[in-house]
Amino acid sequence: MTDEETVDEFLGGRLKIRQSARGYRFGLDSLMLAWFASVKPRSVNLDLGCGNGILALVMAGRYPLTRWVGLEIQEGLAGLACRNVEQNGLEKRVAIVTGDARDAGKAFAPRSFDNVLFNPPYRKISSGRMNPLSEKAIARHELQGSLAVFLAASKMLLKPKGRVFTIYPATRLVELVSLFRKTDIEPKRMRLVFSDAASDAAFVLAEGRSGSREELKMEPPLYIYEAQKTYTPEMKKLFSGLAAPPEAGGG
Repeated sequence: MTDEETVDEFLGGRLKIRQSARGYRFGLDSLMLAWFASVKPRSVNLDLGCGNGILALVMAGRYPLTRWVGLEIQEGLAGLACRNVEQNGLEKRVAIVTGDARDAGKAFAPRSFDNVLFNPPYRKISSGRMNPLSEKAIARHELQGSLAVFLAASKMLLKPKGRVFTIYPATRLVELVSLFRKTDIEPKRMRLVFSDAASDAAFVLAEGRSGSREELKMEPPLYIYEAQKTYTPEMKKLFSGLAAPPEAGGG
């Protein structure tokens, strides 16, 4: 590790993830998605826009009999993800590919994966201040990828009845449902995430299934903080299963 990197421990110290001290860093949304998603043993899974590999590595640790591939457009982040894979001795179960979700068909054959997970860029280009660091800007703003792009890639790459897991701003829930159905991925399970009981919903966790019939389960809401800005018991349970909490407000 250098002064330009930090290391976070997950799964009781069994998994160590390096990330840039100054560049893009994962946040609570990635950890909540890893907690929300579930996959079957011996499944083959894809993390679209994998960044430093956080989702693929945590999920590989949670589900020891699964295999994972991470696709990342930024060479620097893809290289960091490769180092994280090697550091944790997961080369036989996790592979990192440098590539563009818009051209995912060049990297993978159709119907290659049982599940696709992604925490997509979800800030519109015209929305908010653009970070001057390109690594952060590309990860957070819809510059080189978007929910529509990621869902189109997922539909092409999923096996019949394959599943998608994602997290998205609650303010864009209508858009999420519309795009799911436009790509023939039916929303099957959702959970709204609130900062606290007095706040509007911040995120929605969503599971969709390719070519499935209509039937949506709305799970109880997830609250991050109690009134005193301490983590709720459910969030503490999440952290005990995954890791100590990262900085709030990551990507």
